[in-house]
Amino acid sequence: MRNFARRIRACTAAAIFSAVAVLPAAAWADPMRIAFGDIATVESLHLLVALERAKEKGVDVQVTFLKSEDIAAQAVVSGQADIGIGGPYALLQKVKAPIRVFMQLSKLQFYPVVNSEFYKDWKDLDGQEIAVHSRGSGTEAIMQLMADKNGIKYSNIAYVPGAEVRTGALLQGNVKATIVDSSGKRILEKEAPGKFAFLPLGEVAATDEALFANTDYLTANPKDVEVLVEAILTTWREVAADPKSIVALREKYKLLPDATPEMIADIEPYFTEAAANMPLNGGGEDAARDDFDFYTVSGALTGDPKELKVEDFWSLDALNAALAKAGTK
Repeated sequence: MRNFARRIRACTAAAIFSAVAVLPAAAWADPMRIAFGDIATVESLHLLVALERAKEKGVDVQVTFLKSEDIAAQAVVSGQADIGIGGPYALLQKVKAPIRVFMQLSKLQFYPVVNSEFYKDWKDLDGQEIAVHSRGSGTEAIMQLMADKNGIKYSNIAYVPGAEVRTGALLQGNVKATIVDSSGKRILEKEAPGKFAFLPLGEVAATDEALFANTDYLTANPKDVEVLVEAILTTWREVAADPKSIVALREKYKLLPDATPEMIADIEPYFTEAAANMPLNGGGEDAARDDFDFYTVSGALTGDPKELKVEDFWSLDALNAALAKAGTK
């Protein structure tokens, strides 16, 4: 337990330190500058592998880890980064930012959880505070959607980036209601069996994280973007077919060198559970339509989902070109 708490503090410190690493746009030249609104953990290991593979194909990828998706999106909009990772739907519609989603990385796979000493079900959260990843994130959308479905209203929404950080906050008693990923769920069940209750969610089909970019960058760098998309498709399919392969890939590319034994032990179980839910074709138009349905209900998007246009949110050129080479699954 003490080792886990130290890991949580280390991850938090790394995230905060990385947040100041955004450099002025003029400091960059030709690299593909990717802003990741989270910390590098087991859950992002397959993405880190794909980025290494894109480098092998000649793309000079440079990643900056930031403490929230909001900051990552701002970096792309302001020109400090070329590509962001997150869910920028609200930003796209409300600010009409010159960015487009071009690939789905993951679908929502989260678990609303409460400290059972205080809450037992959704109704108990009426007038209470909850914690989610970031403003406009899939975690916030899920919790808002469930509030609407259960006729409740939260007193406050706290933004706590990083599923591991929220998991640690639950264990330490700093948070009583939040939403975690599958790894966090396993940790809670192991570290404090019976202390936490996982609330029913029902079926949710929507994007958790996606790649998005400035439209000018997509137009000026189609080949580099296509290489990146191909590298991700290849890696996703390999890991989905054999979740154990990610362990060897981590060693090959010397990724997460500071990972603790607990984190390493969690790699195979995490990807074994995640494999069935990994998007093997990059999302595309079908994913966009699912997102319109989900995010309009949750409030991140407004309007009739049937009237929203895919081209106003997505650029499909790079994904379609990569799928023409790699085929569909």
